[in-house]
Amino acid sequence: MDIWFNPSAEIEKALSKAAAHTDGFDHEFIPGVRPTEPRFGDYQANGVLPYAKTAKANPRQLAEKLTQSLSAQALLDTAWVTWEIAGPGFINFRLTDAFLGAWLQAYGSREAYATGAGQIYAGKTVVTDFSSPNTAKQMHVGHIRSSVIGEALSRLFAFCGAEVIRDNHIGDWGTQFGILIYAIKKAAYDADAPQADPLEDFERLYKEGSAATKDDPVALAAARAELVKLQQGDPENVALWEKINRASNEAFNEIYRRLDIRFDKTLGESFYRDRVEAVYDELTRAGIAEESEGALVVFHREHARFAKQPFIIRKSDGASNYASTDLATVLYRAETLHAEELVYVTDGRQQDHFQQLFLTVEKWFAASQRPPIAMKHVWFGTILGEDGKAIKTRSGAPVRLKALLDEAEERAFALVSSKNPDLAEAERRDIANAVGVGALRYADLSQNRTNDYLFSWEKLLTFEGNTAPYLLYAVARIRSIFRKLDLTPGAGIADAGPLTTESERALAHKLIGFVAALELTMADLRPHMLCTYLYELAGEFSSFYNADKVAVDEPEVRAKRLLLCHRTLVTLETGLELLGIRTLERM
Repeated sequence: MDIWFNPSAEIEKALSKAAAHTDGFDHEFIPGVRPTEPRFGDYQANGVLPYAKTAKANPRQLAEKLTQSLSAQALLDTAWVTWEIAGPGFINFRLTDAFLGAWLQAYGSREAYATGAGQIYAGKTVVTDFSSPNTAKQMHVGHIRSSVIGEALSRLFAFCGAEVIRDNHIGDWGTQFGILIYAIKKAAYDADAPQADPLEDFERLYKEGSAATKDDPVALAAARAELVKLQQGDPENVALWEKINRASNEAFNEIYRRLDIRFDKTLGESFYRDRVEAVYDELTRAGIAEESEGALVVFHREHARFAKQPFIIRKSDGASNYASTDLATVLYRAETLHAEELVYVTDGRQQDHFQQLFLTVEKWFAASQRPPIAMKHVWFGTILGEDGKAIKTRSGAPVRLKALLDEAEERAFALVSSKNPDLAEAERRDIANAVGVGALRYADLSQNRTNDYLFSWEKLLTFEGNTAPYLLYAVARIRSIFRKLDLTPGAGIADAGPLTTESERALAHKLIGFVAALELTMADLRPHMLCTYLYELAGEFSSFYNADKVAVDEPEVRAKRLLLCHRTLVTLETGLELLGIRTLERM
């Protein structure tokens, strides 16, 4: 028999089969198997209680019938798992030492984990839409949340078996380019000359253009004329627009390189500008879109929240907007990329927009008899400064993401240098890069994404608590165990003996919990669930290491404890890699 990768899923299936052959279960039964507190076991099935309430039956009697059927049909191997009824009808399951040992032997590498986890999203094509900066502007601290959450989810989807297409839907089209091109020409700015920081120049010029057009109708008309020329394909303006976007993408890609983020596609709003007319036509013919005060809109009157709030898909002046290109983007991803699921990672202020977008697509695809497409909005809160408001510089400007990364690395370098002054500077710089950037990412990912959180250099760079430095140190510490024994991690564990101590069992149980952590993370796309698990695993390992000596003389005991060390190392490194955090062999 194969070793279960996911014991809770196997127990769930067995209970469903048992219910199908048990009196009293005459309609669909959901077992509700979940991890539970160690004093009760490893898993608990609590589905009997709500079922009994619906069926107007005694829950404990139903649980007894169900477990009798489970035993009679031998649906679960009692050499691997045992069970008992508790309270009014809970069923508690406990994995045996034999199963724990077999599981540890079977799942000893990232590849083995990926094979098991690949069942979760096997065969699905998922497009992840994240980061999405605007060209002609520098990326700021607000972009870090979308970027690191989106990258982590992309890695998790792929690990769980999906074909993932990462799409950076950049803002590279719109009225702002008329103002910017007007300002560039007015200032006689040479976009072809080498510039120290072209995005800094573009931002300055845009501010100058905005100020000039705000109170001067002549300047405003000139900016609008430049936009019309761009939209009509004027060679000079198109060439200037392309230079702006090229410089912007070079700056973005440098940030992505430092964050180890990649994209499969970078299709900005401009890519869809010639595709919006077809969307307008389809939605109008289907009776989904209607004219209102000169604009083309979609009303979702059946939803109280949007009954009087139209979803504007074409403005009254005939121009397209975010809604226009987002609808065209959905169609492209469905028909050209063959996506079955779309995941958008943006801040919470865009919740209304995406709810209306999803409602519109649902009606549109149903009317056009297209296959439905799953759409999820993974929204997040705000990063707060010490004053409890959105984090900004002392001057009140947004914090540049490049400056934030620079400061993270410099602070980490000072920390590493104070702890390891004898290391060569190049090695200290490499460690500082992993620690600094990893700390920034983890500080974000370890928060429940829908909450705001307070940014603190002191907290994110500490080696205590749920931080990247703490977890990176845990990885380096385990590697040092193998180094001191002159062993390659994973070596010398083939003849591991059975688990015998409480700390060994506790660590083994926690290692199997990686499966549940993945499921919880993917259920609502909240990376902090995985972060919490990794932090708890590191703590469990510390307890084990303090209680049970690894370098003992007895070969079987030594092999068993090295096995636990290695599996913890694999799990921590795999989990951190899924979060986008580079680990170190020594710190």
